[in-house]
Amino acid sequence: MMRIFISCLIILFFDWSALQGQVVPQVPKTIYFAGMTLRLNAAAQKEIQEDVDAQYRSLSHFQVKLDRINLFLPVVERVLREEGVPEDFKYLVIQESSLISDAVSTSNAVGFWQFKKATAEEVMLRVDQEIDERKSIVASSRGAAAYLKKHQSYLDNWAITLVSYQMGLGGARSYYNDRYRGQQTMDIDRSTYWYLKKFLAHKIAYEKQLNQMVSDGGYLHEYPVRGPTDLKAIAKTLRVSESHLKEYNKWTTKGKIPGDRTYVVTYVLNGIVPERPVLASNPPIATDEGLSPMKKNARGYPQVTGNINKAGQAGQIRINGIKGILASGSNLSQLAKQAGISERKLRRSNDLKPADPVQSGKYYYTKRKKSKAEVAEHVVQPGETLWGIAQLYGIRLHSLMAKNRIYKDKQLLPGMVLRLRKYYKRNETISRVKLIPAKPQQQVAKSRIEKQQVIAPDEPDNKNIVVPERGEREKEISAVFHQVLPGDTLYAISKKYDVTVDELKDWNKIGPDNLLSVGQKLEIRK
Repeated sequence: MMRIFISCLIILFFDWSALQGQVVPQVPKTIYFAGMTLRLNAAAQKEIQEDVDAQYRSLSHFQVKLDRINLFLPVVERVLREEGVPEDFKYLVIQESSLISDAVSTSNAVGFWQFKKATAEEVMLRVDQEIDERKSIVASSRGAAAYLKKHQSYLDNWAITLVSYQMGLGGARSYYNDRYRGQQTMDIDRSTYWYLKKFLAHKIAYEKQLNQMVSDGGYLHEYPVRGPTDLKAIAKTLRVSESHLKEYNKWTTKGKIPGDRTYVVTYVLNGIVPERPVLASNPPIATDEGLSPMKKNARGYPQVTGNINKAGQAGQIRINGIKGILASGSNLSQLAKQAGISERKLRRSNDLKPADPVQSGKYYYTKRKKSKAEVAEHVVQPGETLWGIAQLYGIRLHSLMAKNRIYKDKQLLPGMVLRLRKYYKRNETISRVKLIPAKPQQQVAKSRIEKQQVIAPDEPDNKNIVVPERGEREKEISAVFHQVLPGDTLYAISKKYDVTVDELKDWNKIGPDNLLSVGQKLEIRK
C-alpha cells in the first residue's frame, strides 16, 4: 500500500515539475473568432480561465490529447476550408469528443462530432450495422460543416451558430430571438450561454499548441477507396497491419467497405504532413462545354458616395455603403493613421495579410465588409483575383470563397459565375457563361492634338501612368503607359482606361496565363 502511495506521489511530482515549464495561456479581454470580435468582462475571463487551467492540470493526459489533436486536426482544417466554414470551428471537435473516434455521450451521440443517428442521416452520413460514418474523421467533419452552414444561413452569426450545435436551430432561434443577427461584435459575460464559453476555453488552451509534430513523428494519411473490399486487402496494398487500419477506421464496424460510394481509409505515416489538394468535388466544377449565353456584370461598382473631394480623409466617403478611404500612398501605417484606426483593423477590414502592400489610388474599407453583396453574382473576367472581386463589391474575402468553395486565384476561370449572396451547394456545378467579345481595334490618327492628350506623370489620381520616352512617342504617339503595381490585374487596368482585356493582351503580347510583373510598363493605345 505504501509503495502504491509513493508511486502516485512520484507521478504527481513529475507531472507538476513538467508543468512548471508549460506556460498556461491566459484568457485575454478580446477574442477573435470566425471573423467576429468577442469582448470579455472580468467575470467571463475568470470563468473561462478556470476551464483553460483544467486542460493543463495533468501533463500526461494533456500530451496524449495533444498528440491526438495534432494527428487529426489537419484533416478537420482542410475539410472546413473546403466546405466554407471558418477554421476556428476546429476547436469544437476537441470540445465535443477530444478527437476520440468512438466516443459515446450519455444522450447516445457518437463519434468525432457527436452526432445522434437522425442528425447524422440528415447531413448524409451513413449509419447502419455495417458503416457508421460518425466515426470517420473525414465524413463526420464534412457532415458537421454542412450542419453548421445550414444553421448559419438562418442565424447569420457564427457565435450563435456555434451555440446552435448544442441546443439545435430551433432552440437557438428561440433563445436569442434574432438579437445578434448579422452582428460582428458580442459582449461575453456571466449570462453568456455556457457552451460558447466552454468553446472559447478550448480555443485559448490549444490554439498555440497546434501544428506541432506528433510525439512519434507521424501524420494521418488519407486513402480513398471504392469497394466492395475490406481492410485486410487494403492492408496488403498499403503494407500496414490490418490491426492498425482497424484502430484508425472504426467507422467500418466489420472491416468491410461496400461499393455504394467512395470512403476514406486513414492510417498513420511518418514524416511531415503534405499539402493536400482540394477534393475533386470542391470547388464546383466548371468546364468550357455548354457555356450559357453572354451576360454582363452590374456596373458602377464599387459604389462610392459622400464627399469625393475629401476621399482621403476619415469619415468622408462610403464604399458600397461601408465607411472607407482613398489611399494616397503605399504606406499602410500612414493610411491607418489617416483613417483614424489601427493597422490591424485596416488589414482585417480589407482582408490584407501583413505583407500585402497598400496601392495608391485605390479605395479601402475602414469598417468590416459584409457577408453578402448587394448584387447576386459576378462573372469572372480574365486576370481577376478573389481579393479584387471581394473589394469591388464590399464582401468579405472568406465569405466570397465560402459561397463558391474556391480558395485560390488559380481556380478562377473566365466566365465563372460567382455567387455573392447565396452558396453553391455541395457537388453543384458552377455556372459559366461566354464573355462579351472584345471591341474591334480602331486605328487612331497620329495628330498634334493626340500628342497633347498624353497624361503627365504628376497629374492627380494617375500617379502610376508613365509618359513615353521621346523615341517611344515617335513610335506610337497615341499611346500612354501604365506601370504595374502590386495587386494590379488586367481586368482592373482595362476598366481604368476603358479598354478591353484582349486589347491590353494584344498590345503588350501577354500570353494566355495573363501574368503581370510589378514595374512592368503596359502600353495603352487610347
